[in-house]
Amino acid sequence: MTPQPRKGGGRWPWGLCMGLLAGGLMLALQAWGWLEPLENLTWDWRARALARPGPATSRVKVVALDQASLDWALKSNGLSWPWPRQVYAPILQFLARGGARSVALDIIFSEPSNLPGDDEALGQALKQAGMAVGAVMLSRDSGRAQAWPQAWLAKLPAVAPGREPPAELARSLSLSSAILPVEPIAAGCRALGNVMEETGQDQLIRRVTPVRWLEGRPVLTLGLAALCAADACELAWGSGLLRVGGLAAPLDSQGRAILRFRGPPGTHAKYSAAALIQSELLLQEGRAPVLDPGLFKDCHVVLGFTAPGLHELRATPLSANFPGMEVHATALDNLLSGDFIKPAPIWPAAAALLGLAMAVGLAGLLTSRAWQLALVFAAGLAAPGLLGLAAYDWGYWWPVAAPFLAALATLVGVVAFKYATEGRERRFIKQVFRHYLSPEVIERILEDPSRLRLGGERRELSIFFSDLQGFTGISERMDSEALTALLNDYLSDMTDIILAEGGTLDKYEGDAIIAFWNAPLDQPDHATQAVRAALRCQEALAARQADFAARAGGPLKMRIGLNTGPVVVGNLGSRDRFDYTVLGDAANLASRLEGANKLFGTAIMASEDTWRLTGGAFAGRELGRVQVVGRKEPVLVYEPLGMAGGGGRDLADDFTRGVELMRDGDWAQALRIFQAMEPDPAARVFAQRCQEQMAAGAESWDGVWRLSQK
Repeated sequence: MTPQPRKGGGRWPWGLCMGLLAGGLMLALQAWGWLEPLENLTWDWRARALARPGPATSRVKVVALDQASLDWALKSNGLSWPWPRQVYAPILQFLARGGARSVALDIIFSEPSNLPGDDEALGQALKQAGMAVGAVMLSRDSGRAQAWPQAWLAKLPAVAPGREPPAELARSLSLSSAILPVEPIAAGCRALGNVMEETGQDQLIRRVTPVRWLEGRPVLTLGLAALCAADACELAWGSGLLRVGGLAAPLDSQGRAILRFRGPPGTHAKYSAAALIQSELLLQEGRAPVLDPGLFKDCHVVLGFTAPGLHELRATPLSANFPGMEVHATALDNLLSGDFIKPAPIWPAAAALLGLAMAVGLAGLLTSRAWQLALVFAAGLAAPGLLGLAAYDWGYWWPVAAPFLAALATLVGVVAFKYATEGRERRFIKQVFRHYLSPEVIERILEDPSRLRLGGERRELSIFFSDLQGFTGISERMDSEALTALLNDYLSDMTDIILAEGGTLDKYEGDAIIAFWNAPLDQPDHATQAVRAALRCQEALAARQADFAARAGGPLKMRIGLNTGPVVVGNLGSRDRFDYTVLGDAANLASRLEGANKLFGTAIMASEDTWRLTGGAFAGRELGRVQVVGRKEPVLVYEPLGMAGGGGRDLADDFTRGVELMRDGDWAQALRIFQAMEPDPAARVFAQRCQEQMAAGAESWDGVWRLSQK
């Protein structure tokens, strides 16, 4: 049975299986946490690319104790660091004057001041402001305090009845110790917030833990605690959400909230502490302030350090040096804007991953061309990133690493499968066609094997049949080695031209060459290619005639017959041995026309069907109608002379006039025209026919040349 190219329809189960296997593997690696480093990298890229302000960004502001503030205090007031704590009082007074809703101090006053009454002065300023959040640091074992002072419990949020967190989650979020502010300062604060945030394995902050527990009491992270300093609030858990007052933060399974960063450091409006202190002092003196206190109306303010050596820098997706107080500002901004990032739902994300992997597996195996497979690669590998970007806008952390690797692994499997299966097919095609197709045609077939139908099919071909005149005599006078070398050189030259013109070599029969065009690939201009190949073959033979004649003991003369018509073409033969060849009357006619050249002394003869399809691309002449052996109906034939616009036009015109005179029975006038054209072989033959007709006294002639031999 003739081997058949594999069809894409039988491969789709393999594509689905490869996708399912690769997808399942990546889901397992993702569940085990092995893909977390790569996923974090893709998340950081998304966070940087899509960071932008939110609805509440302008309502969250930062007051920085920066180097300019330290320089001003030293120069104007002789205050070196550390400042007396009562210096912070003007800042609180200015913010209260401006109508700020809260001020969160990212400063832990854990040790008493060395100045008498200093802590009490700051505590009194905090109490008068009435909206301050003091900082505490909960830890697993580094703090000193083990329990809350009873008087401080009111500064912690309450939990709505029946809306407690799952017991297991509460236990995982519980810590055993804390670093607390000194009592006068804590007493002046309206709320307390935790400033401790754990980082990932790569030490980057991408999430915050909104609530920690100490001694059974919840403590909000500093940024979120600012909301409770502005308004009384209670906490409530449910359906993956933490509600703080009327606002909600989505939580992952570990009780963390994913931050939506607004931009690099400095995205939230930042003001120097010195400017606020100066402005308050000027206002108290009845003078114009440096800053308008109205800038902070209804705003939440985070106060912290940015001066070198004082500030705490944290690594985030947007910067390796991100001030810690701006992390708290970002968390508060997300809560107020209601756009914390949500974790992707587990089952839809898993289904999407498996669907993508199976889709690229299916599409990859159904492709037949390299550019199609490249397109599947591009789409399959780009899809996870594009979906991740779109999901970020929708508010989800959609996994990218696992789907990308699943698609990549599937596509690698597809390539390996194609190499194993189609490689065998490609080797088969090359082995079958390499002797009678040009490399360019073979590559086109390999790009789309579906265009090749092995076995027989009926189609219109232009068929080329050539033979050497008197080759039997040549072979008798040459030894076998010299004859073989001569024949190989001749056949190589002719075959190279045929293949260069897109022809398919059928076979050699001794010195005869059989070729055809328009199979196995479609060639709309197959007749033109065949005629051009015939002309080029005659030119090549003429160019090497001196060499060939010296070796053969006489000139080599090649006759070519060309015909176009329907035939059966395909791999024909036994199951083990076959040839890609043609069968049909149109092929036989090409062979007969090759022999018909003997009658006219011509080198190339083309049937009317072939000549008509060339569309005037060549100069040539009509030779008349020929009835070859084995056919009842005569065939109108032509002799191609060269490319249109080249030489031979005058010869063809004179010859055509002579043929027309013969049809009219004007033998004498036709004879004069043909005799004037000698030594043209065809003209000599037509002149002889005129003489024969005149001798017989014929008044007319049917114009048919009847051949008695092949």
